[in-house]
Amino acid sequence: MQFGFTIPTRGPLSTRQGISEIVRKGEALGFTHGTVSDHIVVPRDVSSRYPYSDSGEWPGGRVGEHLEQLSLLSFLAGVTETLRIVTAIMVVPYRNPILTAKALATADVLSEGRITVGCGAGWMEEEFDALDTPPFAERGRVTDEYLRIFKTIWTEDSPEFAGDYTRFSNVSVLPHPVQKPHPPLWIGGESAPALRRTARLGDGWFPIGNNPRFPLNTVALYSAALDRLRGLIEAEGRDPATVALGYSANWVYGRDALTLPDGARHAFTGSADQLLEDIDAFGALGLQHLIVNFQSRDLNATIERMEGFAEDVMGKS
Repeated sequence: MQFGFTIPTRGPLSTRQGISEIVRKGEALGFTHGTVSDHIVVPRDVSSRYPYSDSGEWPGGRVGEHLEQLSLLSFLAGVTETLRIVTAIMVVPYRNPILTAKALATADVLSEGRITVGCGAGWMEEEFDALDTPPFAERGRVTDEYLRIFKTIWTEDSPEFAGDYTRFSNVSVLPHPVQKPHPPLWIGGESAPALRRTARLGDGWFPIGNNPRFPLNTVALYSAALDRLRGLIEAEGRDPATVALGYSANWVYGRDALTLPDGARHAFTGSADQLLEDIDAFGALGLQHLIVNFQSRDLNATIERMEGFAEDVMGKS
């Protein structure tokens, strides 16, 4: 299994020095992936329910700041050598799809083929409104169309597209990405629409494990979701083995084991030995990429968590 970590995009470590030290330390320790999250504006009042907390409250609203994701990709390409840089998750409807495809291709060229596009439809209606996107209620259709546009631009010398939200022709959008046929599209989300989108358009599935509505925080729950996904992929005439499997443990590493209402242990919480048990069990189901959250407001504490995980877990898995 390959291991990755979240890269700060807000708070005191979201500086040139903080980000550079964290990603370089990650490479030195043998991590393969670094992820960056996505918000462009931070609405003052958010009533939309955040999918990954029991309360529905979005913790990012307390900070009120966020580095722009696509701008950060090219910076990361310049300060790393081997790390695969993952958008986690890029909210596809937020940006013009032609510009987005161009920015991602640029980052892939500058990183020499190290971009993975984790992507989803989004959840915060207030941010959609502030950005004057297509209607929030249509975000699933918009996402699917924009992903098709990305693939068209990345693979054709004279791309043309006529959709419900975007039309273009008689243009060149070069250079193409280094990766062929294009940077992998990892579809985020745990719901039925996210599974269907993965089956139709995705090169990988990249859920977060603690969505209260669609939990994937036990081996049994993850296994059942994988069975559904694989059935959908086969129904599309595709081989499930060609779809990569990632998993985001977005809760902070090092917390005590959490017990779920049915008495089961929350996956990827607890001691190093318990995490190793989970890695073996999820790996047996096919999980290939595990992303762990080591972030603290203190740089030394963040790096200490990364070092501890590398020694106690990565070194023994």
